[in-house]
Amino acid sequence: MSKLTKNQKSVAEKVETGKAYTLAEASQLVKDITTTKFDASVDIDVRLGVDPRKANQMVRGVVSLPYGTGKVTRVLCLCTPDQEAAAKEAGADHVGLDEYVEKIKGGWTDIDVIITMPSCMGKLGPLGRVLGPRGLMPNPKSGTVTMDVAKAVKEVKQGKIDFKVDKAGIIHTSIGKVGMSAEQIFGNAKEFISTVIKLKPAAAKGTYIKSIFISSTMSKGIKIDPKSAE
Repeated sequence: MSKLTKNQKSVAEKVETGKAYTLAEASQLVKDITTTKFDASVDIDVRLGVDPRKANQMVRGVVSLPYGTGKVTRVLCLCTPDQEAAAKEAGADHVGLDEYVEKIKGGWTDIDVIITMPSCMGKLGPLGRVLGPRGLMPNPKSGTVTMDVAKAVKEVKQGKIDFKVDKAGIIHTSIGKVGMSAEQIFGNAKEFISTVIKLKPAAAKGTYIKSIFISSTMSKGIKIDPKSAE
């Protein structure tokens, strides 16, 4: 068996295997056990008691994190000329339409979110093979297909994220950075979990929130008592 490094020993001493911590405790602990030299992301995994294969048990939504994501989100706004100025003023990093459609066809995807208008979706259809696998295809359910592109751009820049349960019944997303304060991590996590709870499908039976784990990039997962996050 390989020996534990100094950092691994320190983490092992701070996190008890099998123990469920309160959300407040975990928000501080995830900072304490992170030893990376870069500002690592804080991730949350919520296992739900749903069957994602059934349409009436799909859980998908959006949430505006009160303290933002802690990272710069690169936004492309594909819109008509009359909306370009408003999108730029709202903070979009790239604004236009046809020229960016052609760039994407050529393989360019140096962006995190695409916001567009219903009237422009027809031009994005052929880009499905490029955008789909990368999770970049705009969707009305996530608020990225809208008539008010300026408002959507502003919300994304301020910390709005979209999420959905995967085939295994787990929602995985990032809710901030380790460089944030424990209070900010707690606030973002609580808002996210509260949103997930509100989205409980009527068809879901039994325990809805089965488990919650919080971790940072390359850190050990910290188990959270679901009741402390309600």
